[in-house]
Amino acid sequence: MSAFRQWLDSRPPQILRYILNIWPPFLGTGIKVEKISPDFRQIQVTAKLRWYNANYVGTHFGGTMLAMTDPFYMLMLIKNLGKDYIVWDKAASIDFKKVGRGILRANFQFTEQELQDVRDKAAQQEKYIFDRSVDLIDEQGDIVASVVKTLYVRKK
Repeated sequence: MSAFRQWLDSRPPQILRYILNIWPPFLGTGIKVEKISPDFRQIQVTAKLRWYNANYVGTHFGGTMLAMTDPFYMLMLIKNLGKDYIVWDKAASIDFKKVGRGILRANFQFTEQELQDVRDKAAQQEKYIFDRSVDLIDEQGDIVASVVKTLYVRKK
């Protein structure tokens, strides 16, 4: 583990939120981490449509919409499962439902029961690979896109 990650792991979630918000891939695409719960079981992310992140027809660029879902489920699992697990994002797919305009929101969440299920399945299998979805919601409450993340978890 890098010295930076060790330092970051000893800090409250607000420090990570700040770092993510100035991280060039998020800063340059208008993605903002609004909230990370103290237990890392909920993360809220927004993307505001700007001239520099719009596509040719003036709506949210699909790459921005996919980027706003990365790497939050993986990060939440790393923080909640602990150092005895290896966690990776394995794949992602996006299903565009509606044109994205204005502010888009994504809410990532794990319950303790869901985390325990991941622990149990990782203990029973050599590796546990599963899908987790998140919807991108516009200001009217409509689903603009659904993203499915494929996650890989195994015990060290």
